[in-house]
Amino acid sequence: MKIRVFGSSVKDTPRRQYVSSYLINGNVAIDAGCLGFWGTPQEQEAIKHVFLTHSHIDHTASLPIFVENAWTPAGNCPCVYGSSTTLDAMQRHVFNNVIWPDFIALSQNMPPFLRVKQIEAEKPIAAGGLQITPVLVNHVVPTFGYVVADGESAVIFGGDSGPTDRLWEIAHQTPGLRAVFLEACFPNSMTGLAQASLHMTPEMFSREVAKMPDCIDVVAVHIKVRYREQVIRELLDLGLPRLIIGECEREYTY
Repeated sequence: MKIRVFGSSVKDTPRRQYVSSYLINGNVAIDAGCLGFWGTPQEQEAIKHVFLTHSHIDHTASLPIFVENAWTPAGNCPCVYGSSTTLDAMQRHVFNNVIWPDFIALSQNMPPFLRVKQIEAEKPIAAGGLQITPVLVNHVVPTFGYVVADGESAVIFGGDSGPTDRLWEIAHQTPGLRAVFLEACFPNSMTGLAQASLHMTPEMFSREVAKMPDCIDVVAVHIKVRYREQVIRELLDLGLPRLIIGECEREYTY
């Protein structure tokens, strides 16, 4: 399984993850924060499955741009997956003929721009040669983490979340689990903000790692760029044996 973390800044791309998008094996994406700003239209066209963790704009901002870029008259459009709450938010607040044309309605009468598929917690979906299982995590809007497996290895994307439990219970039941991509947004001095917004600090991150299976990589992502150096210092001070500081435009292979 090949995972690419997309960058969202022209300058110093590896270190500036302002928004979230991940590409798996070239054809499956987790979130669309900057998906529509990556690569050529032909490269975007190859992405046939987009799994949204939740509705917040840093995870969905470029979805309408991606859908337009990927469209061809052949009608071989991508499918966008999400909870009922997330898909409803996209319809009401993005594809609403105000912020963006209603590509969902247009797709009924012409070669489609996209298909949407509602998914439910802990019900696996087959997509792009992968089995993808959404799991509810603990955020201020309904949010999924995703367990992604290819039959040999598995990786977990934790999504945006404060402390959570069910995802790690499932992690212990997941054969071949190799890595978890886990957020570490704020420095420890901002614990109050992290708790209020249901994000994590390095101290909170370490407590989540303690709930996971042993001997897996833990890739720290979604670090707020303004506080990146401080967060990294605090993460490294934890002494976690399999910690990786996530970098954009790097490919992780599991």
